[in-house]
Amino acid sequence: MAQGSQKFKAQRPGANKKHQSNKQKGPKKGGRIIAPKKAQVIEQQKLKKGLEVAIRNKIEQEVTQKASSSLHKPLSVVKGAEGKGGQGPSRPGSSSK
Repeated sequence: MAQGSQKFKAQRPGANKKHQSNKQKGPKKGGRIIAPKKAQVIEQQKLKKGLEVAIRNKIEQEVTQKASSSLHKPLSVVKGAEGKGGQGPSRPGSSSK
């Protein structure tokens, strides 16, 4: 009989595969957002985004004003639902896969 206690427990060759089966292999899904190292870059991004939104709204306002002044009927602007939420009625011809 061997002296001393065993240092490890004997395992079957195929027993440890159960634990690794639920582990996901490969890269994770989704985009990666890398935070900038400098706070000045964040401020520039916020300013740029704000300017883009303001310019887009101003262009839309000018176009609707020109279109309403040139037509003999009053122009009514209909705003669509924001986002991809399925709250409104679905459009015909669109499929959900």
